[in-house]
Formats: sequence, structure tokens, C-alpha cells
Amino acid sequence: MHSSSLNIKRYSKLRLIVSITFIILFCLPASAEILRVVVNDTIQPISAEYIARALDEAHRRNAQAVLIEINTPGGLVSSTREIIEKISASSVPVIVYVTPTGGHAGSAGIFILESADIAAMAPGTAAGAAHPVTLIGPVQVKPDDEMNRKIENDTAALMRSVTSKRGRNIEAAESAVRESKSFTEQEALAQHLIDYVASSPEDLFRQIQGKTFKRFNGESVSLAIAGQPIVPFEMTLKEHILDALMDPNFAFLLLAIGALALYIEFNHPGAVIPGTVGVVFILLAAFALNLLPTRFAALGLILGAFALFAAEAKFASHGVLTIGGIVLLTLGGLLLVDSPIPEMRVHLVTALAVSIPLGLITAFLMTIALKARRNKVVTGAQGLVGETGVAQTALSPQGKVFVHGELWDAVASSPLPVGQLVVVRKVDGLTVEVAPLGATAPPGTPAPAIL
Repeated sequence: MHSSSLNIKRYSKLRLIVSITFIILFCLPASAEILRVVVNDTIQPISAEYIARALDEAHRRNAQAVLIEINTPGGLVSSTREIIEKISASSVPVIVYVTPTGGHAGSAGIFILESADIAAMAPGTAAGAAHPVTLIGPVQVKPDDEMNRKIENDTAALMRSVTSKRGRNIEAAESAVRESKSFTEQEALAQHLIDYVASSPEDLFRQIQGKTFKRFNGESVSLAIAGQPIVPFEMTLKEHILDALMDPNFAFLLLAIGALALYIEFNHPGAVIPGTVGVVFILLAAFALNLLPTRFAALGLILGAFALFAAEAKFASHGVLTIGGIVLLTLGGLLLVDSPIPEMRVHLVTALAVSIPLGLITAFLMTIALKARRNKVVTGAQGLVGETGVAQTALSPQGKVFVHGELWDAVASSPLPVGQLVVVRKVDGLTVEVAPLGATAPPGTPAPAIL
């Protein structure tokens, strides 16, 4: 009996240990944290990469949800589609929250908002104005009617696809595309474009607690995230640098400074520093412009501007060519990036602030360089021609003369006495050809010291 009782106790302990182990193993993969992503910028390739990396990290950590706090004027359609694809395929529920007060999910932003599992806005925010825009020049204009309809229909279809999967108001969402409508947070809530209006993430989580929502695959799920920790997910150093480069104004400034630095290097070979700065800046600008919707014809305008700056110094047009170069450089900057929103284009103020000083500096440097090339050579053998000296021995016709601090073998066309002032007419190897200057040094004048 004693042995049987002991076996029962051992069996009970074993069952308890196994049960606890299974509970621990079952709970290990789950994480109670919410990953927080902040997008306070235009929607472009780097913001798309940042959001995609956050969703991948949330999947790796088995986070409960990803909170994307967004405040954007809009951005590129290609980057918007990438973000929507990642959100739609995410295994972790995605909450998009338009914040802070005064923030805006404009253009591309409302597409991202509608693609979320849960869409929310803070009080005093807005979303909408998603009509596609094509640029011709520095202003927003519509292309021909047929092309405009194609672009509009394609964008509207994307909006319908996103909102229908989330069970939101398709007609209201489509009006943001076709009629450029914008919605306040209360209007968006009333028309079922969003799910919640919340003053803070914590307030939003309390409202979400236990509520059922539909995922992109049609599955209905609920979240218990009230009071759960929010873990910030930051951009990497690389993403911060590339995000700064995505500012077209900064890219244009790098391009202009790089071109000026290379010009200085070409006019002062061996200076090294200007050449290095020029190459680095131009490569950084080229990298940024490769990711942005760049008009390469605008680069031709910029090259033409530098050609006019160079021509100004050579032809002395009294500023006409410089003004033409400034105009070309300004237009090149304005047309450089073909973006649908002002925040992703080179501003007129930036273009003028770069073009005018750069034009004046370049023309000034070119003028100095050309004048220096026209000046008499003052170094080497050619620098001796025209210099005056004193005959140290009688020249009959050969002898010695002291010129430019040095004693030279000399030859004269006629005999010259000691002390005769001479002028150098020609240099032939280590011999100078001299002629009398017309005066003789006074008797007893000491010869110049030889250094």
C-alpha cells in the first residue's frame, strides 16, 4: 500500500510539472507589447522601408499589434502601394492612428489609414484630398482628359479594394479620390471611414479592448491591449540619413554644391579637398534623385546653367550670360523632382537661394581663372624675360650677369662693360640673352648678394 501511494504522488507531481511546462511553452511565443511606429513625413521609399521593417519585426516578436502614428501631406503612389501590401499581408494586426491634433492624413495618408485593421483619428485631425495629380512644370495641372481618367480610375480602384476588405464606407472613401474631399475626425467616424476617435493611444486601446474587427483575409478577431506596454520602433541611422536625403531641396543643394566644388578642383588641380567634397556630394544627390521621381531633362538645364556661367567669363557679356545661367539653374531646380505634392518638390525660395549665389560665385571664379591665364608668366625660365640685372663681368659678347637674385651666363649682341644695367630678352637653357638698359651702375656699386 505504501509503494502504491508513493507512485500515485509521483505521478501527480509529474502531471503537474508537465502541465506547467505546457502552459509556459504555450505562453512563450506570445508577446503583450505593441510596437509603435511614427511617420511624420512624406510617403516615399524610406518611409515604406521603415514601416515594412517594423511589420517584419512585429511578426518576429509575436507582438499583439503595431501602432502606426501618421501625420503626412501625402507622397508617392508607388511607396503607398508598397505600404498597403505590407499592411494587408501582416500577420500582426495594424492600427493606424492620425495624430497629433492638427495632423493630417492627406492624399497617400488616407489610403494607408483605410488599409489598417483598425483606423483611428485624434480630435482636430483630418484625412482625405486624395485626387491623383500629375505635374507639368512647377505647378499642379491635369494632363489630357483620357490620361487623367486612367489615373483617377486606377487610384479609385485601389481605394475601393482597400475599404471593401475592411468593411468601411466605399462611396465616401472613393469621393476622397474623385472629388478631393477631406474629412474631419467626426465626419470620418460618422461616415464609417474610421473606427474610433481617441485623444491618445491609451484611450484608443481602452476603446478597442475586446471589440471584434475584420482582418484583410476576412477573419474576425479581437484584441486585449488596454494597459499593455508600447515599445517605440525607431528608424535606423541609415534610414535617418536617407530620409533626410529624400528632401528634394536638400538633394538639389547637394547637387549644386558638389558641382561648384568640382569646378573649383578643375581650376586648381591638386587641391584634393574640393574634388573630394564634390564627388561625395554629387553621388549623394544622385542616390537621392534615383529614389525620387526625377526629371532628367532638368539635369540638362542645370548643366546648361554652368556652361553659361563659364561663357560669361570668357565672352564678357556684362552679366547677360550669368543671368541666363541663374534662370536655367532655377528652372532646373524647380523641374528636378516630379512629385504630386509641394512638400516633395524643390521650392522656389530654395531654387533662387541656391541659383543666385552659385551663379555669381561661379562667374567670379571663372573670371579670376581666365585673367590669371592671360597674365605674364612670373615663374620659371619664362619669368626671367623682361627682368633687369647688372653685368658682373664684361660681356664681349659672353660673360656673367646678376638677374633675379642669381648669377647667370649671359650673351649680348654687343660688348658691354662691367656694371652695365641689362634687360633679359631671351632664355636659352642656362644662358640668358641680354641687351643694355641704357644706363650704367655707378662705380663702386657692390654686386647684389647671391642667395
